[in-house]
Amino acid sequence: MASLTPSSRSHSPLSAEGNSSKDSNSIAFGIMTSLFFVWGFMTVFNDILIPKFKEAFALNYFEAMLVQFAFFGAYFIGSLVYFVISVVSGDPIARIGYKNGIVIGLLISACGSALFYPAATAASYPLFLAGLFVIGIGFAILQIAANPYVTILGPEATASSRLNLAQAFNSLGTTLGPIIGGWLIFRFFHIEGSHGAEAVKIPYLIFSAIFLLLAAIFFFIQLPSIGEEKVERGAGALRYPHLVLGIIAIFMYVGGEVSIGSAIVNFLGQHDVAGLAAAEAAKFLSFYWGGLMIGRFMAAISLGDLAIGKKKILMGLVPLIAFGVISFTTGLHTALTYAPYLLLCWIGFQLGGWKTDRTLALFASIVVTLILLAMLLGGHLAMWCILGIGLFTSVGWSNTFSLAIDGLGDFKSQGSSLLVMAILGGALLPPLQGALADHVGIRFSFLVPMLAYAYLVFYGLVGCRIGRPVEA
Repeated sequence: MASLTPSSRSHSPLSAEGNSSKDSNSIAFGIMTSLFFVWGFMTVFNDILIPKFKEAFALNYFEAMLVQFAFFGAYFIGSLVYFVISVVSGDPIARIGYKNGIVIGLLISACGSALFYPAATAASYPLFLAGLFVIGIGFAILQIAANPYVTILGPEATASSRLNLAQAFNSLGTTLGPIIGGWLIFRFFHIEGSHGAEAVKIPYLIFSAIFLLLAAIFFFIQLPSIGEEKVERGAGALRYPHLVLGIIAIFMYVGGEVSIGSAIVNFLGQHDVAGLAAAEAAKFLSFYWGGLMIGRFMAAISLGDLAIGKKKILMGLVPLIAFGVISFTTGLHTALTYAPYLLLCWIGFQLGGWKTDRTLALFASIVVTLILLAMLLGGHLAMWCILGIGLFTSVGWSNTFSLAIDGLGDFKSQGSSLLVMAILGGALLPPLQGALADHVGIRFSFLVPMLAYAYLVFYGLVGCRIGRPVEA
């Protein structure tokens, strides 16, 4: 794999290979966006599986939550195994290339999805968990390969723009997943009198077929072989301080994002906030998760290579379209209440100066401020401060990831495995917030994600520059 040294980083690795074109890069990126959408769509399907399996297998809450444990535990284990292999015998993706790494991840995910059919036939909850674990392993490999692959499908200066756009389609998947998944599993494929787990057979067979189709497309499409020239052994990625600090940043980002999303329903149910019943509060989750999608589309424009004038026009259209959709679906009053946050998001991107690090620090600062206001003020203002955070946490993953792997050269995929391993923050910080909520109440428990985002402010301002190679 060509090393991104200061003398070579201004050129895309793709162009260095001499057998690629902008058209093939665009085709590859288009396929990648569909991949990001599918794994976002499938990830939130777990939220549908939990109540379905709880009822079908007469589980308690702990047993039902093993769905998430099996799935996200696989991320950590898969990334850890990948890292150990890269240390002992060299980076696997450096041997086979990013494209082939993606194909392998898709095939593993297809196998895991296919396991749902025999699991449903045998009505075996452990086999379902095994299927989820295999899917999680596949997704871990996809994350390790796909995220850096997106960043190198073009100039490095616009890497964050491409990753934000891909993540926007991931957010589109997480927004539509619960709606479509709930309809498929609880209505369309539900058969009265049958074992409840039967309803997941066909949806996951479809997922398996989609993964196989994507694997075939990636296998046969003509793309340059990236990452097959030089195999480095050892934990070389850890020699880069900006990556090490970035691993902590990803841990904090994922933990903070998941903590906030997990606490919203209970938070909105507080009498000193909104006093909403759980069913009513759950409807407002779309503002948080949908905000990530809106922010990521805006980030893709902001950090791209368009002329400033075009950027401003396109970035103005995104919140306007969002305002129109919200007005149509929830009413003008709700849209007007959300509008100041859309405007603040637009202003934030202007102040970010089209720079990845500055935008990350600024948006994380806004998240810290909104959480602080929510904790201190309460009421409906606190409700919308928390819901509005989705717009500003949107750039957290993509900007942090691209900054952390910038300049790693031959250790880019090894660094990616370490960053994916840091998704563990999503498993550890929410229980920490829950423990704090037991002592001080759910409102002030938001201190946990506030501190997590405070670290992102540090990383955007200072941490991402420490030890990072500087362009010539």
